[in-house]
Amino acid sequence: MAHSHSIRRDCPELPDFSLLKRLARDQLIYLLEQLPGKKDLFIDADLMSPLDRIANVTTLKQHEVDKLYKVEHKPIVSSSDQLCFLIRPRIRTVKWICDVVNADKSAGRSRRYKIIFSPQKFYACDAVLEEQGIYGDVTTDEWAFYLLPLDDDIISLELPEFFRDNFLEGDQRWVRTAGSALHLLHTLYGPFSRVYGIGRCSKMAYESWREQVEEGEKKACQAEIGKVFLIDRDVDLVTPLCSQVVYEGLVDDIFRIKCGCVEFGPDVTSSDKSLKVMLNSQDKVFNEIRNEHFSNVFGFLSQKAKNLQSAYDKRRGMDIQQMKTFVSEELKGLKQEHRLLSLHIGASESMMKKKTKQDFQEMLKTEHSLLEGFEIRECINAIEEHINRQVSNVESLRLLCLLSLTENGLLPKDYRSLKAQYLQSYGVEHLLTFANLKQLGMLVEQQPGETLTVMDSKVGKLVNERTGGKLNDAFSSLAKKSNFRALSRRLNLVPKSDEEYDLRVPRDMAYIFSGAYIPLSCKLIEQVLERDGWTGLEEVTRMLNGNEFAVTGSNGAKNDSQRIILVMFLGGCTFSEISALRFLGREKGYKFIVVTTAITNSARLLDAMLDHHM
Repeated sequence: MAHSHSIRRDCPELPDFSLLKRLARDQLIYLLEQLPGKKDLFIDADLMSPLDRIANVTTLKQHEVDKLYKVEHKPIVSSSDQLCFLIRPRIRTVKWICDVVNADKSAGRSRRYKIIFSPQKFYACDAVLEEQGIYGDVTTDEWAFYLLPLDDDIISLELPEFFRDNFLEGDQRWVRTAGSALHLLHTLYGPFSRVYGIGRCSKMAYESWREQVEEGEKKACQAEIGKVFLIDRDVDLVTPLCSQVVYEGLVDDIFRIKCGCVEFGPDVTSSDKSLKVMLNSQDKVFNEIRNEHFSNVFGFLSQKAKNLQSAYDKRRGMDIQQMKTFVSEELKGLKQEHRLLSLHIGASESMMKKKTKQDFQEMLKTEHSLLEGFEIRECINAIEEHINRQVSNVESLRLLCLLSLTENGLLPKDYRSLKAQYLQSYGVEHLLTFANLKQLGMLVEQQPGETLTVMDSKVGKLVNERTGGKLNDAFSSLAKKSNFRALSRRLNLVPKSDEEYDLRVPRDMAYIFSGAYIPLSCKLIEQVLERDGWTGLEEVTRMLNGNEFAVTGSNGAKNDSQRIILVMFLGGCTFSEISALRFLGREKGYKFIVVTTAITNSARLLDAMLDHHM
């Protein structure tokens, strides 16, 4: 592959995360056995895919689960005497269970009920059971299933609501969940030698984890993970709003990868049915193209097809013995590769059709101009046209947010005019969406006099020194300003565009955005690892509202684990960022493990801001 020029041969081995699956499975089986005998199991819709990766239907049946139902918040039709509910700790679901139990009571029907909360139970859940008067009728348990390994180097908490709950609603209940997930990783693969982080949520998750370590026992073991980096999603909102152009990111943007699995429709499978495909390193074809810029993928796949053909052609002129060996040793592998190859070629063709459309090319051009701070007026006209042609409400919103984040807010007249056009095009119910985006600082209008940022920060600093930093939080919430341009200059996020950028031989992490922009999140990680802390990055952290930390842990061993770095994204991360970190790891001889509350992209991020959640 084109990347191999920069691979350092001494990359350490990754820890084996299948242990996380085994632990989750064993605990689930233990909990099911706490309700002996036949039982029906009701599963929360968004726990179905993760559960499927841990324990299949056969396993559940072995432990006397009779029928499986999806939680649908309506009366149930189960004839079983024992009901088990496997749910996320949400008030709405708990209320529904109360309705089920109370309906049974009034019908004079007696059964046993067990609620298993995953990954943990919140105090509010018990409160609901009490106020609905069924606290004594049900038993509750926790299935501490925090971490689902999606691949060798990707682990997800599968909590897509983390972003909205934490950053928009200010609801911090998931912070302890993140702390517990970190605690589990530390117990199994630690102790860690250094922990770095930035963001309010990261700081709180770190503190929650430290409390749990102090409660728990110390154990000396061979560490498999050396360093940890925690980062809040709102430290860098620009990156997840960019169009993804590396293969895996593009597949996610177009087909939506769910829990490591994607459904390819008939246009990809060139048959009359859809096909569910697991996308991970076990798929040898996918593994070689997942991090590639999309423009290289076709060339690679067609070369692969040629090689495959010549491997098939070897059988011409073989004698019987050779033929037997060929059939028993090679044929199965070739057939498997053939199947995968035609799938990925099908997917590439389908994406190509969508992405070579003029719309997409123009959108990318606008996007790159915004990142470079170039011809902004023209960008605004392009966005207006996009809105007025009603191309797609999420895409229009994405471009508006990128404009606001990169320009540090819109001029009041632009804000008013674009907002009015958007509401006319896509419906007045989006007023709430604008309110949410404003609150998050993703789409705001510049306040008069905001150009005095240098002066502001001097005054702010003075006030802060006098008040011992007490005002800092108050200020940072008021000033949810995106200092993107200044950060971009300070960290060289936009490569000089005067020289040609060869996407086949990437020179830096910007290749994931066609050479236009190095993701801020990944650049911060690179810089902090290089400096072993935040020293020399004071100006950067000030522009990011602070909350940075660097702590030394208990493991001082100078072994391979020091080059294994766990990055935890609180609020989601994109496949493009994962590709960028893999590239950085190859360059520097690190191996990155990405732990995220969920895999995100621009559509999911903006979807969380729409108010159909109520």
